[in-house]
Amino acid sequence: MDRPTISAVIPTWNGLRYLPACLSALQAQLSPMDEIILVDNASRDQAGTWARRYAPSVRLLSLEQNLGFAGGTAAGIAVARGELLLLINDDAMAEPGCVAALWTALRDHPAAGMAAGVLTFSRRPERVASAGICFQGDGVAIDRQLGARLDALPRHPLPIFGASGGLALLRRELLTDVGSFEPSFFNYLEDADLAWRAQLRGWGCVLAPTARARHVYSATSGQGSPFKQRLLARNRLRVIVRCLPGPILADCLPHILAYDLLALLYGLLRRQPAIAQGRLEALRELPLLRRQRQSIQARRTASLDSLWPWIDPPPPPWTALRRARQLAALTAP
Repeated sequence: MDRPTISAVIPTWNGLRYLPACLSALQAQLSPMDEIILVDNASRDQAGTWARRYAPSVRLLSLEQNLGFAGGTAAGIAVARGELLLLINDDAMAEPGCVAALWTALRDHPAAGMAAGVLTFSRRPERVASAGICFQGDGVAIDRQLGARLDALPRHPLPIFGASGGLALLRRELLTDVGSFEPSFFNYLEDADLAWRAQLRGWGCVLAPTARARHVYSATSGQGSPFKQRLLARNRLRVIVRCLPGPILADCLPHILAYDLLALLYGLLRRQPAIAQGRLEALRELPLLRRQRQSIQARRTASLDSLWPWIDPPPPPWTALRRARQLAALTAP
């Protein structure tokens, strides 16, 4: 084997209907020295029982309660034995050559702590769901090249801000240095938080454009659900407070406040209180978030000059609505 050993970590919650395809596609690309860790987040669909019977080679980690993607992945990473950590959603099916492409990109970019794969929409596999993540000056982290055609992707690996937790290969050294996913995020933006902590410590990320997996978008929580709206609103502010260095935060703050004001007005007009509830949760956490910020920023080694290029200009206010409509169209039956 010409690469380090891999531990694939797959958190699942009531995802049994997707697991056979997910595991089968992944097992075909791993070596006998690798391992797959299925983290069962207290599923009600007997996913753990199925895995014991029909996938005995998979290491099963059964949790007593649902810790979400962030907590489940962190629990799986904590028991993993591999030198590399492969993250993939339970509702994603890795296409042939995916794992090899991720490793090749990471091998050829020694300064990168993670390699990002490309997720496509399961019903529209010619369209990109995520080619890594990027961060905007209004404090919003979004999927790169959402909705783009696959032929618009670059042909060769290139540096990007961060990897989506839905398909990524991470060096163990990165996690030893900056820590794992923050379990309290539960779902959403835990990958943006990790990407920021990695960048602050000088770890890069590389996109592997030929590492692809078909993904059932928002299969667990549902697109636009109050649950997702609340956690996105809360975790967005967590990332901003924890991770943005002072000068960058000061420069972005007017755009951040403008975005939040418009989001609150939108939530009020559409009678979607979860948008405000998530923000209020984060505001109540400010004393804790400030302490976390001090710890994270005290360990920053990257220069501001190296971080500024990863802040994309904030788009016009209507861009978020247009993106939501585009996503709804791409995920429609």
